[in-house]
Amino acid sequence: MPTRAATWIVLALAAAGLLFALPRPAAAFGDVGAFEPRILLVGSLTGAARPSAPARWSFEVIQRTSAPARRAPTTVRADAPDVTGAPFLYLSGDAELASFTPGEVMGLRRFFALGGLLFVDDAGVGERGEPSAFGRSARRELARVLPDTVPIRIGPDHVVFKSFYLLRRAEGRVEGQKHLDAIVRGGAAQVIFSSHDLGGALARGPTGAWEHAVLPHGDTQRERAVRLAVNIAMYALCSDYKDDQVHAPALMRRRAVLGPRGEP
Repeated sequence: MPTRAATWIVLALAAAGLLFALPRPAAAFGDVGAFEPRILLVGSLTGAARPSAPARWSFEVIQRTSAPARRAPTTVRADAPDVTGAPFLYLSGDAELASFTPGEVMGLRRFFALGGLLFVDDAGVGERGEPSAFGRSARRELARVLPDTVPIRIGPDHVVFKSFYLLRRAEGRVEGQKHLDAIVRGGAAQVIFSSHDLGGALARGPTGAWEHAVLPHGDTQRERAVRLAVNIAMYALCSDYKDDQVHAPALMRRRAVLGPRGEP
């Protein structure tokens, strides 16, 4: 079965009419089909709310799975032509977003039309998972991009929670609500909203020290947050392949190691 990333590359090139016209440059291992938490820039945003989190995300994917990932994730503006250059985008912040420009709206619509997945991470979330001005404004603006959709709750039954680890809930720097919210189109999640500050749990400085305390369950909660990040990466790469029965033996072995709910 082709991965989401491979399918994305073919569709993006075909849409541009360049599938056979472009030369094939030599690429380093992992450049094609690799997971990359590309940082989406809109309005005045200049980077991720937790700057070290995207690279750490890639590091954890490489260490824990057989999937390649880009160790130095890039940034891309929503209105840039190359917003459709890869199938995953990461939008994070802790302050209210300005209204998307027409160019940003159209760029994101092209991204979603090709089947892209956007992860929205609220870094300003309250201790109990209360959405910040960033989280509320992100939902408002994405409702303009995809006006025919309404976010729904997704939990342990959704493939995101079992694409690599078996997890019973969502967690990040804060425990928050057990569920994630998602905009689902054509049977696939295309936007996933987290009110957990996942990036805050991933962020790690150059000395190796974690940058933010994880509350209320400390290191155990951080580990489960990292596992959620890995699951999201695997979902982005492989969509819902774990729903195939061919993967049942691997899931059962992992269940035996981690416990019935994916707990460490």
